[in-house]
Amino acid sequence: MMDSKSEELVVLPLVARIVQTPTAAVDASNSEGADFLIYDVGGNSQHEELVSSVFEHVKIPVFVMVGSLGDRKLFSEALNLLESGVSGVVISMEDLKSVSDDDFGKLFYSAYALKNKTEEKVQSNSQLNVLDLGNGFPGRKAMAGFTSLHDREQQLLEKEKLVLREAIHVIEKAAPMMEEVSLLSDAVSQLDEPFLLVIVGEFNSGKSTFINALLGKKYLKDGVVPTTNEITFLRYAESDVDESQRCEKHPDGQYVCYLPASVLNDMIIVDTPGTNVILQRQQKLTEEFVPRADLLLFVMSADRPLTESEVNFLRYTQQWSKKVVFVLNKSDIYQNKGELEEAIGFIKENTQKLLNTDCVTLYPVSARLALEAKLSTFDDAHSQSNRSSNDNFHWKTKGFYELEKYLYSFLDASTSTGIERMKLKLGTPIAIAEQLVSACQGLVRQECQQAKQDLLFVEDLVNSVKECTKKLEIDSILWKRQVLSMINSTQARVVRLVESTLQLSNVDLVTSYVFRGEKSTQMPATTSVQNDILGPAVLEGQNLIGEYTKWLQSKRDQEGQFYKQSFEKKWTSFVNPSDQVELDAIGVLERKSEVSRRVIEDFSAAAASKLFEREIREVFLGTFGGLGAAGLSASLLTSVLPTTLEDLLALGLCSAGGLLAVSNFSSRRQQVVDKVKRTADGLARELEDAMQKDLLETTRTVEDFVKVIGKPYQDRAQHRLDKVLATAEELTKIEKKLKALRIDIQNLHVS
Repeated sequence: MMDSKSEELVVLPLVARIVQTPTAAVDASNSEGADFLIYDVGGNSQHEELVSSVFEHVKIPVFVMVGSLGDRKLFSEALNLLESGVSGVVISMEDLKSVSDDDFGKLFYSAYALKNKTEEKVQSNSQLNVLDLGNGFPGRKAMAGFTSLHDREQQLLEKEKLVLREAIHVIEKAAPMMEEVSLLSDAVSQLDEPFLLVIVGEFNSGKSTFINALLGKKYLKDGVVPTTNEITFLRYAESDVDESQRCEKHPDGQYVCYLPASVLNDMIIVDTPGTNVILQRQQKLTEEFVPRADLLLFVMSADRPLTESEVNFLRYTQQWSKKVVFVLNKSDIYQNKGELEEAIGFIKENTQKLLNTDCVTLYPVSARLALEAKLSTFDDAHSQSNRSSNDNFHWKTKGFYELEKYLYSFLDASTSTGIERMKLKLGTPIAIAEQLVSACQGLVRQECQQAKQDLLFVEDLVNSVKECTKKLEIDSILWKRQVLSMINSTQARVVRLVESTLQLSNVDLVTSYVFRGEKSTQMPATTSVQNDILGPAVLEGQNLIGEYTKWLQSKRDQEGQFYKQSFEKKWTSFVNPSDQVELDAIGVLERKSEVSRRVIEDFSAAAASKLFEREIREVFLGTFGGLGAAGLSASLLTSVLPTTLEDLLALGLCSAGGLLAVSNFSSRRQQVVDKVKRTADGLARELEDAMQKDLLETTRTVEDFVKVIGKPYQDRAQHRLDKVLATAEELTKIEKKLKALRIDIQNLHVS
């Protein structure tokens, strides 16, 4: 026996004892050192004696040695012994040559059927608590998919169930709409089922005949038209007296047929619609069931191997990494072995390329001849003649028995193929899980990218309000320029009025408001300032500031509506903000700032006019208030007379104080002009500052509104991204667990 890890040859010595009587058999089994017994029955029929005296008391394997199996009586005796519980039959190599393929198959089949019954009985009596993962398969019975498992394999099986349940949970979370998760649920349930052998192929490839040959009886119909329109499960059931089979149709359209065929004790055979059927629904049924198979038997017809539909179907199966065993049916159409080998070479070469593998398992069979052989009753003469003369029949039926032997070996956990069966059985749901996890990871990557884009969109939209602020600041410059232009224009008019009023030639003003003391009467210039200059200017300023305030409010509402609609348009039902959030947002947006309006309203044209008049009076009083009439006349005369000798004479008549006062008049007038300009500049700065405050308050209002209205979207986008990232991490973890499980399964070996 070759150890799977060390690749060293391990020799296990076994001790056998040859006995000829029941007493010797019992004694030998009780003594130390005997691993098994070889009971020599000779030519005598000792069937009942062996059963009652040996098999019921001997606990170690018992093999019987018979004479030539060419003797039909001895052959029947050997079959009876195998069915009664003998571990095997011992014959010489010479006698083995005389055994036909058909008889050899019957011997092997009888031993296999006995093994199934024995294991089923042991399993039933042990009352094992088999974990039920659901009814993923119609007609499901509490039958374990593995028998006589060692502790390590049993632990691995339970571990796999836990990991796969977790995988189902993660997949459902990652892709709630992924219907294929039902494949995984069914596959997990299938772990407690017998080995699932799925038969696929074109409708006229002979699948039904092939299955009948496996079962040893003609249970299924066959023909030249599609007869299998649904997936059909073939399960074992004890036959009733009135019926040899019982079929049930389940709500999902699948059929379950219960047959008394021994091979179904440890194997469920699934018959599927053809890969080339007309109805797409039927083809879909077959394709959806492939992932659940533990082993695929791909039946091809020898008269048309590797058709287009078969090639396409094989490509489909590769996404699930399924093990495929090819069956070349109807191989009896070839005239000789040479033609058969040529066909086998053609199929293997093309399937190797198609499946990208160096190893292709293919069995040439004639299901029709194999079924006929199993159903036929050969008499001694016919059998001897058949064995001696019909070599052509042997090579045409040999392939089927080799395939049958290969399949039966899958059911023995003590063999390398039995271990392969375990690996396939355990690997089926893992392959499905890995495929679904990979698909989910692709979906989650897309969703993660979308979630990041959504979050970035929210953040960019919220941050873009800064650009709105800058734009408003730029647009507000025009308004400020209009207000400043209005103030400058008013200032210029006042300055011109000051300059025209404060003239030495205005004798009437000096006379009226200095010497006559007419303080209660308003000067014409004051009236002009109030009514013609400042009054209209203030009104214009109020209108400008009013329009400016309305413009700010309009921009505020416009930007607020833009951002609100931008969020809602991006996510129609992404988030439903509460009423409180909506009210808070509306409250923020309705905040007003009217600092500039108050500034312009606080400016009084009447007060400014009074101030203007006072300044005019002070200039005149300061200039001429200390002069008498003579001094005033001399001063005025000096200012208007040409500079001649007569002027000098007139100046001589004037007081020195009058001359000095007149000379200071110009500077006093400039002081008034400067004061007017300072007052205008002060008002301009105050209004500009007030307008800037209104602008800043408006932009803050828009920013606050965008933050309030955008917060639910931002929170939801962030939550969505966090959730997707967490799911991606769960998928990564489950992916690692599946890989670890696959490694553990690959490390299974014959113990």
